[in-house]
Amino acid sequence: MAKPQKRYVCQVCGSVSPKWAGQCLDCQEWNTLVENAGAVVTPFQARHNLQSGGRAITLVGLDADVPLPDRMPTGIAELDRALGGGFVAGSATLIGGDPGIGKSTLLLQATAKLAAAGKAVAYVSGEEAADQVRLRARRLGLGQAPVQLAAATSVRDILTTLQGAAPDLLVIDSIQTMHSDLIEGAPGTVSQVRASAGELIRFAKERGTAVVLVGHVTKDGTIAGPRVLEHMVDTVLSFEGERSHQYRILRAIKNRFGGTDEIGVFAMGELGLDEVSNPSALFLTHRDETVSGAIVFPALEGTRPVLVEIQALTVRLASGATPRRAVVGWDAGRLAMILAVLEARCGLSFSSAEVYLNVAGGYRLSDPAADLAVAAALVSALTERPLPSDAVAFGEVALSGEVRPVAHGALRLKESAKLGFERALVPVSAKEGAGMKLSSFARLGALVDHLLGRG
Repeated sequence: MAKPQKRYVCQVCGSVSPKWAGQCLDCQEWNTLVENAGAVVTPFQARHNLQSGGRAITLVGLDADVPLPDRMPTGIAELDRALGGGFVAGSATLIGGDPGIGKSTLLLQATAKLAAAGKAVAYVSGEEAADQVRLRARRLGLGQAPVQLAAATSVRDILTTLQGAAPDLLVIDSIQTMHSDLIEGAPGTVSQVRASAGELIRFAKERGTAVVLVGHVTKDGTIAGPRVLEHMVDTVLSFEGERSHQYRILRAIKNRFGGTDEIGVFAMGELGLDEVSNPSALFLTHRDETVSGAIVFPALEGTRPVLVEIQALTVRLASGATPRRAVVGWDAGRLAMILAVLEARCGLSFSSAEVYLNVAGGYRLSDPAADLAVAAALVSALTERPLPSDAVAFGEVALSGEVRPVAHGALRLKESAKLGFERALVPVSAKEGAGMKLSSFARLGALVDHLLGRG
């Protein structure tokens, strides 16, 4: 019999190496390779006899009639929106976020509503005692909800307990505290997280239970543990926000049963998380008078338009000083690109001015359609010419200075008109919509001329 071969697993990215090294070759992290003694690799001896020992599998065509999956609406509209309509029976959902952001609070509210609607719900905490969870539920006004609580970290104990009567929903808080006795290693290691998640997901598929796994995040905001964990589950949700702000955004990063980039917006209150049905009102400031450097941008998150205010400020410096570029809520590299286009294609000079850009309300933008709104805010701040308070702007800016069209322009205009905006700065391809007055631009220079009153 061939001698088993040991392997070394990176605790950051999960890559496997046949020998130990100081630095992981995949993620370049130092001192992260740990011997995986509980999962030795035995060479496969029957490589040339692949037809023996297997079983025939059934192949089906793409035209097979498949019913839509059953969903469990939670009764929390913003959570259901991010999920695509509710939890799917037999699915696995991973939700991650910073400590204290409200993950456990949101799931406790959702489980309480589902249990009150007659669903069998189990909440297993590996970080808190059952009495601590019960006290939080009482503080949130959910003390009478028929949710079954447990404090456990052994996956085998959890699954043995649930074998008799599988619940409709199982919440594991958190997956990093779970351990499986099938392999060695401390809870939270790559091998333990992978094995524990695998057993829970297998239970979900076999018994039709919707499983929700709470995941910790690293300092850069990614979910801790092996990257394969996000591939194993059906849905990945990211809970974003600052603990100093009351607003939270639940974003769908992956969803096998619905669309991605859908968001749900919540506000942290005294009785937990409250739904925000009109998030545009959160990110717009109420200005009594017009100010320079401010413009409203209709962003698009999945199928939901969200209006946010983009603010720019420029400060002239003495000759020879190094100007600063600071941006909050947008990509700093894209800001540098817009500044370069304004200088090279439009004749504006930002080289002797500090530039500050902010997306109001703590919102983070990744939509390239914000280019035109950022450019308009920068021109307004530099020239100290206020933009109309009833105007919005959207469009992508190319390095040539061309204003390119963006997707779902009609939807953006409709949402803007609904909130009282009457004018829009848009690409030339945008069609008339929602009764708004459109100012169309083919090139960024035309927008600058329009803002400076030169055309």
